[in-house]
Amino acid sequence: MSTETSGNILWLVPLLPLAGALVLLVSGRRTDRWGHLLACVLAVASFVVGLALFIGMLGRPTADRAVHTVAYTWLDVAPAGGSSGLSVDMGLYLDQLSMCFVLLITGVGSLIHIYSVGYMAHDPDRRRFFAYLNLFLGAMLVLVLADTYLGLYLGWEGVGLASYLLIGFWQQRPAAATAAKKAFVVNRVGDTGLAVALMVMFATYGSVSFQTVFAGAESTGRATLTAIGLLLLLAACGKSAQVPLQSWLGDAMEGPTPVSALIHAATMVTAGVYLIARSNPIFDLAPDARLAVCVVGAVTLLFGAVIGCAKDDIKKALAASTMSQIGYMVLAAGLGPAGYAFAIMHLLTHGFFKAGLFLGAGSVMHAMDDETDMRRLGGLRSVMPITFVTFGIGYLALIGVPPFAGFFSKDLIIEAAFGSGGARGVIFGCAALLGAGITAFYMTRMMLMTFFGERRWAPDAHPHESSPVMTGPMILIAVGSAISGALLVAGDSLVNWLTPVVGEHHSELPMPTWVLTVIILAVVAVGFAAGYAVYARRPIPVTAPEEVNALTRAARRDLYGDAFNEKVLMVPGQALTRSLVGVEAGAVDGAGQGVGALVTASSNRIRVWQSGYVRSYALSMLAGATVVVAALMLVRGL
Repeated sequence: MSTETSGNILWLVPLLPLAGALVLLVSGRRTDRWGHLLACVLAVASFVVGLALFIGMLGRPTADRAVHTVAYTWLDVAPAGGSSGLSVDMGLYLDQLSMCFVLLITGVGSLIHIYSVGYMAHDPDRRRFFAYLNLFLGAMLVLVLADTYLGLYLGWEGVGLASYLLIGFWQQRPAAATAAKKAFVVNRVGDTGLAVALMVMFATYGSVSFQTVFAGAESTGRATLTAIGLLLLLAACGKSAQVPLQSWLGDAMEGPTPVSALIHAATMVTAGVYLIARSNPIFDLAPDARLAVCVVGAVTLLFGAVIGCAKDDIKKALAASTMSQIGYMVLAAGLGPAGYAFAIMHLLTHGFFKAGLFLGAGSVMHAMDDETDMRRLGGLRSVMPITFVTFGIGYLALIGVPPFAGFFSKDLIIEAAFGSGGARGVIFGCAALLGAGITAFYMTRMMLMTFFGERRWAPDAHPHESSPVMTGPMILIAVGSAISGALLVAGDSLVNWLTPVVGEHHSELPMPTWVLTVIILAVVAVGFAAGYAVYARRPIPVTAPEEVNALTRAARRDLYGDAFNEKVLMVPGQALTRSLVGVEAGAVDGAGQGVGALVTASSNRIRVWQSGYVRSYALSMLAGATVVVAALMLVRGL
């Protein structure tokens, strides 16, 4: 497929799901009976187009693989007062990096669409739900295919809107409405970072296109590049739920489970990783910003892992896991050329096994009357064998058991962290290694509490296997969880694929690779053994014990993330608002009221002169004329 042909059909990738969203939202109830089918067909069609573009890209030389197409001039602001104008085209750019995201978003997204047909079968607003799913896919595709930061920002905000609509889909539930608002507000903080970064780019380069910004980065001062990098990191923290903007992710589980799968596997939380990887020319020249990325990633991967150990809600435990796994990706991206490709590799493998885990959790909920408390589950492996096997494959992939996907991608990140050298390498490597052990513990806890042990079901529960429309996507995703890692590392296929975009740098490990691999597997085994000892050898109480240690109490409260935001951000913000209200009331309103009082007093004094009697006016005119004449005579006499 030629570059010109690829450019012509590239627009179909985001437009197909966006068209589906438009049709379903505008047509209303008339599409209730077949709207979900239309949404699925358009999502699959977008994947087919993406797959055709991928095959065409493989058939071209490496230097000619990128595709750039422009539809029209979006913004054309003429310069004023000697300043430079702003011209932004509405265009798409497909290269090796964005192709990875296109296949993940449309492929896994299509399977989640199909799964949702069964999961939402009895929901009266199913058509609206599928419209939002299509909107989510379309917005994410715009984000990863845009050829400018402004186009990326358009998709960025579209993803935020779609997440708000989907998290709060069951808005009749107060918890869902609150969670949607929380996700929206927290993400606005990160979005401010991206918006300000765009302003700095325009002020520095006179453009927000990738080509212009990256070309000018080498001649830009380090302070400016660091500022841009930190602003982009703030944006990534919001979308990808990284510390300190992670608090929305757990509450987002109030939305339907397919939404959780879509957010955590294929769309929203991967946006921040894409932003950092796409902006690699900026971060490569801003080591301080890159260090900040590594710190955020390392802190978050441990933060999420610890929280996951104390959650009894199966979806919230998986949400904490996502926070942790995205932390691995952010840490890898912060390592620069030595880690960009590994970050994307883990993003792709995570897209499979995390989607499978969430869909498995949805299958359990579907069979257990929406029960999410793992303490009230247990023994489900015999009554839900397909869900058990597919969930189990996702579990093995996540904790990094060979030959499943996570073993390859996570180990490479840990190796890259240790290979970054010096004290930093030791700190980041040990953090990633510790995170692997904790991950094995809380995921083993989840498997044992859900599928093994005694049955702790409610008396009226009748669990059963889900329908084929749900188990079919789960099986396909489980296959991806099993083999994707091996395929991506075979012959360094993904690294070689991404090298033209993100570069490559081989780090030197302080030990042989096989030794580190053995250490990682040993740490994972310790985590598994600890989980087995606590949750397989002891009875699991239906009610969580209240007498726990301080760390468990903190983990149950998300390590006080909400409390921190309240004390550090909300309370000072409220105090500032009250102060500004006081200033407005005392100074602004006072000044306005003072002017009004002065005018009123002057009017009252002047008003007494207006008696309404003609003789008084005549006398005043005579007196005035007399004064004028006398003054003239006096002046002339002088």
